[in-house]
Amino acid sequence: FQPVTRVVLLIFNPMLKKRDDFEDILEERRNSSDLRYALKCYTPVLYKGLTPCKVSELKQMVLQSDQLGYVITQVSKEKGMTTDEVTGDAAAILEEMAQRLQLSTVRFFAFTLSKVFKTLFRSICVNEEGLQRLQQAIHNHPVVLLPSHRSYMDFLLMSYILYTYDLALPVIAAGMDFMGMKVVGEMLRMSGAFFIRRSFGGDKLYWAVFSEYVKIMLKNGYAPVEFFLEGTRSRTAKSLTPKLGLLNIVMDPFLKGEVFDISLVPVSISYERTLEEALYARELLGVPKPKESTSGLFKARKILSEDYGSIHVYFGQPVSVRSLAESRVNRSQFNLIPRHIPTRPSEEILSFVNDSAYRLVRAQEENMVLKPWVLLAFVLLQKQAAEDKQGTALDEFTEQAVWLRDLSRHYGAFLHWPDHIPPSEVVSSSLSLHRGLVRISEGRLLNQAVVILSCVSYRNQALNVFIRPALLASAIHTAASNRKQEIYNGFSFLRNMFSNEFILCPGATVQDFEEACYLLVKTGALQINQQEVLITERGHRTLAFLTSVLDPFLQGYQVVCRFLCEEDCLTEKQFIPAVRKFIIKHLLTGRLRYIEVLSSDLQKNALAALIRLGAVQKIKGYVENQNLYGQNKVETTKLFSFTLFISSKNILPLLSVI
Repeated sequence: FQPVTRVVLLIFNPMLKKRDDFEDILEERRNSSDLRYALKCYTPVLYKGLTPCKVSELKQMVLQSDQLGYVITQVSKEKGMTTDEVTGDAAAILEEMAQRLQLSTVRFFAFTLSKVFKTLFRSICVNEEGLQRLQQAIHNHPVVLLPSHRSYMDFLLMSYILYTYDLALPVIAAGMDFMGMKVVGEMLRMSGAFFIRRSFGGDKLYWAVFSEYVKIMLKNGYAPVEFFLEGTRSRTAKSLTPKLGLLNIVMDPFLKGEVFDISLVPVSISYERTLEEALYARELLGVPKPKESTSGLFKARKILSEDYGSIHVYFGQPVSVRSLAESRVNRSQFNLIPRHIPTRPSEEILSFVNDSAYRLVRAQEENMVLKPWVLLAFVLLQKQAAEDKQGTALDEFTEQAVWLRDLSRHYGAFLHWPDHIPPSEVVSSSLSLHRGLVRISEGRLLNQAVVILSCVSYRNQALNVFIRPALLASAIHTAASNRKQEIYNGFSFLRNMFSNEFILCPGATVQDFEEACYLLVKTGALQINQQEVLITERGHRTLAFLTSVLDPFLQGYQVVCRFLCEEDCLTEKQFIPAVRKFIIKHLLTGRLRYIEVLSSDLQKNALAALIRLGAVQKIKGYVENQNLYGQNKVETTKLFSFTLFISSKNILPLLSVI
């Protein structure tokens, strides 16, 4: 570890970030005809002015491609089938998968969604400068849209915005779940969705059809390709570890020299109130996810009577794959093998794609707009953890929220807090919008847990702002001395332990440490010299808050370690129900402070970390094709002791934290 330098610190100044202004696209919709809007002249700018091919021509291009032909020949030999039979299977896969984009269906959705959005939301705010950048990118290069994924509403919202601004509509990777909604599923297909299985297994033919279909649409400039880097909706509102399969596919044409460049556009979608908030909380508590169906959609009509506040959609700077790959990837390796022969990506390529994915998710996080309720959720949850059952006077609550507002701004948060309105009115308005969550009563544990996990999902939206300073604060709090090297070692260990929990870019430990140091020095919480890290008098309040940010996660990992210390072996299906039962027992006896440790997401992340750290061994397909988990008792006990030590040092009078 090298000491932080003045030059390096300058790059972390969050106040230097310039972000675009927003425009409310619903304002015009409220003052003009929705029918006229849906039937407007739609003439989007296309890639290099090309005329897109027909859907039938696109399918023929896929089925006649050299790469698919090579795989068809391989599969026919392996399975003892004729090439015509395998080609028929490939055609059937493509038929099940392919989109059938039709402007008439898009116009229907434009009309319907205008009505729905005006009922549900106060405003939908978009950065128009970002859309201008996107328009230019679509004209110059193939484009991949990468929205964050917090709601079913995301892909509908994306297409609605692009139609509004006369931009090319995307083709969207969607899960096969939607095919259970027969009428709606087909309408989604006709608005640009193409459907893929959640898992391909070892199905070489399916993978070949899928990858070739995506690459041909991208290379030919048929339409921007849209998919979710996280792979699925985040039930916790934290960014998920990126999935690399589709990103690998869309980068392939550039890596093989088939296109000059590809533009990757991260998009951040921020909801003031999420439609699925209670549904997500119940899923995290083990209640099965309702199956997607048309009847279920009609039953959900009751949400139309609710107020879901505002949405902010931020189209980030297009990221050039060519620029990302410069000095990172030697593309000459692709000249050694004919392009049509599929090969496994090398370690160099996998590392490049992984680093790019983390960078793109970080870009999504940095442009997420945080509403006042996100900060209020922090205050409420800390009071709940401190077992403050008396409640708080509004003026005291407002003072705590304003303190946290100022801190988050210093840390570079993209905060939507209206400064022209008195803080007490901002707080009251947020509490009113989320009145279903504000009051936590002494009800059944499940009911209480649903409310708390719903609040947690809002608090989580700001974790990327605080996580690096929080890791540093916890490292300082647990270190035996003020020595910078010792604190850095503690920071490094905690960062490694939580790398499944938060988006922490691989290989960036020193950079994250320097960023955390800079932010805490900048806000007057720390003084740092070459050898020591010292807490200032005014810094105690800040560090107390930051250590409390990690407390629920430390307690979650601690309780999973303790549970595993008492178990020998568990299958994949046994783990979550068993650990949940164990946690409920300890919650009811008052041994645990944080109800959010019931979250299955936290439990799975803890298990993944323990496997990575060598405390748990994963034996694949051991029992009925399920993975078996066996414990390394020594390592598990060590980790349990360490998390217990940190947790015990972090138990502070939380009522006075903020």
